[in-house]
Amino acid sequence: MIQRLVLLLFVALAAAHNVLLPVNGKVCFFEDIKRNDELAVSFQFGNRDARSKDQLSGDFWIQTPSGKVLEKKLDVSHGDISVRATEKGKYTYCFSNEHSSIDTKDVSFNIHGVVYVDVNDPNSDSLDGAVRRLAALTQEVKNEQSYIVVRERTHRNTAESTNSRVKWWSIFQLAIVGANSVFQIYYLKRFFEVKTIV
Repeated sequence: MIQRLVLLLFVALAAAHNVLLPVNGKVCFFEDIKRNDELAVSFQFGNRDARSKDQLSGDFWIQTPSGKVLEKKLDVSHGDISVRATEKGKYTYCFSNEHSSIDTKDVSFNIHGVVYVDVNDPNSDSLDGAVRRLAALTQEVKNEQSYIVVRERTHRNTAESTNSRVKWWSIFQLAIVGANSVFQIYYLKRFFEVKTIV
């Protein structure tokens, strides 16, 4: 009974990860889950370079232990994928940079595993459903917060890049106006000079 209570308290397992995806490479992970368990993966492709303002993308897929592809997303910048296990075993999920020539990509992802509990089981408690819903809502808030942090970083990099360009353009315009003023003064000075012919 105590083991079951501990299991119910830790229904939603979550782990946040970051991995660097090499050029033309892929990185795969696996989760060992049982039939009817739920596996959810939320991810975002990004760049660790603070000067970058590009929104990077890549490929993602989930495979069953028998090799069947359950979900496949090509050329996406972020995603939130959830699948229910149809068989017991190691489910593989992969991130790929195979179709891109961009150096490396930073992949931030979260894995959520929800253990299946039969609601028709007479030994199950109604509190279990409330705990699962609360855990799922808490995880959604965490995922949204991590997405907002990455999005804010991208927008900040874009704003700083734009500010730098405006600064240099203003300096360039100031130099042009200064050079034009010097030229006009010199030209007008020569225009009003009196030349004598001897």
